[in-house]
Amino acid sequence: MGRRKKEPGSAHRESIASAASQLFMEKGIAQTTMDDIAKAAGYSKATLYVYFESKEEIVSVLVLKSMKKLCDYLSAAIQQKNSTRAKYDLICWELVRYQEEYPFYFKMTWETIQIHFEDRDFYPEEKETIRVGETINEMIQSLLLSGMEQGELQPDLEPLPVFFSCWGMLSGLIQFTANKEDYIKISMRLSKEQFLQYGFDMIYRSISGER
Repeated sequence: MGRRKKEPGSAHRESIASAASQLFMEKGIAQTTMDDIAKAAGYSKATLYVYFESKEEIVSVLVLKSMKKLCDYLSAAIQQKNSTRAKYDLICWELVRYQEEYPFYFKMTWETIQIHFEDRDFYPEEKETIRVGETINEMIQSLLLSGMEQGELQPDLEPLPVFFSCWGMLSGLIQFTANKEDYIKISMRLSKEQFLQYGFDMIYRSISGER
């Protein structure tokens, strides 16, 4: 059984989660305490516990929020274009936009999502996060299958391993570029956009067979 959820006011929860998000960006999740969050949000610690029973619950709310934003971005991208390559390109640049607008959420999405609930209690937001993640998986896998059927991608791809491999490469490339933008400009004489497009092209060629 999952933990029993309280029914606090949504406005208070949003205010607390927002304050926690800022602290997590500044100090990191592990270094942020509930005392820190209460102070930043303008609540007593006792009142904070009326709305959230732990820091982990706050993290679960923020992760779910980030996944919903990401799902919306990718869904909109897939619906805008027809060819597999055009959809792929738009997905890539929507991921870049997401990282630029929500760098903390981008990082959190890759690092804090858990998938095993059998041996521990869980928050409803955690399971909902997995559901949203599965929606994203299904969207991208459908894109891969469609591309294979249309001859735009290699016909013998395994959609799920390919999806996660590409996902890891794209997210790693985007995060690396965000961290090393100045170095890329100086050492390679490439803009952030040029370097990213080079990487996106290389990843796409690996699944399309293009040369």
